[in-house]
Amino acid sequence: MRWDIQTVLSGSMTEHFKKARFAAWLGVVGHILLALLKGMIAWLASSKALLADAIHSVSDAAGQAAFLIGIKAAWPANGNQANGQDKAESIASIVIASVFVLAGFELGKNAIVSMVQGVHAIPHWYALAAVVIVIFLKEAMYRYKYRLGKKMSSQSLIASALEHRSDVYSSIAALTGIAGALLGQYFQLHALYNMDSLAGLFIAFLIVRRGYILALKAVHIRLDHGLTEEDSAELMQTVQKVRGVIEVDELRAREQGHYVIVDLKISVNPHITVMEGHDIAKAVKYQL
Repeated sequence: MRWDIQTVLSGSMTEHFKKARFAAWLGVVGHILLALLKGMIAWLASSKALLADAIHSVSDAAGQAAFLIGIKAAWPANGNQANGQDKAESIASIVIASVFVLAGFELGKNAIVSMVQGVHAIPHWYALAAVVIVIFLKEAMYRYKYRLGKKMSSQSLIASALEHRSDVYSSIAALTGIAGALLGQYFQLHALYNMDSLAGLFIAFLIVRRGYILALKAVHIRLDHGLTEEDSAELMQTVQKVRGVIEVDELRAREQGHYVIVDLKISVNPHITVMEGHDIAKAVKYQL
């Protein structure tokens, strides 16, 4: 007697994953608040670098939102649900990525135009203070998520934390640009007036890069990727240990977005009842 089984491998909701979800929400809300703060001060202080950094924080929030969706999607009910969720996520990611690329190009164009036409307004000093505060806040978020990731042994959470650390680079660029422009005003060095716009151009490049990476990940989610022989062998051994399984006739495992989908055929004793065979199949799914 043979049984065909399809299962989607995922984790169970535990206290650790609740903490990971909280950390993801913290990243989303934190970056949105930072974006609003920087955007408002950039407008008041006439800083192109700080405005670009505010847009970059929006892209950071989108990245954290993707991580949050990944956590939420780690417990699908079945393969069709997994496929549907991945399709929706990838389409949304491509749309968001396109917005970031367009926004990055627009910010870059404005920065270039400003440098060509000549800078007429220097950022106010409080733009510099705002960037310093932002850097400290980003570092605090990084440390919290990194420690939580280490405690949970979660590579995805650690990777998300490292994004906070890398995001500091855009704020450091804004800090350098604003400080350079202010120094240029103080020492009457007109060559430094363009530092703010130059920093804005660099951050615009980072935004375009973020959009490109997000689009690549979205495309990757839509593609199936077969598991390595080592991982497939581990699944095979797990199935063979289940009581009542005589032989594993076929096992195909593939990654699809956040999930691993396994299709397999097993042989059981032909003299047992259908109900007993069904129970063995359920045991196999449970073990996987």
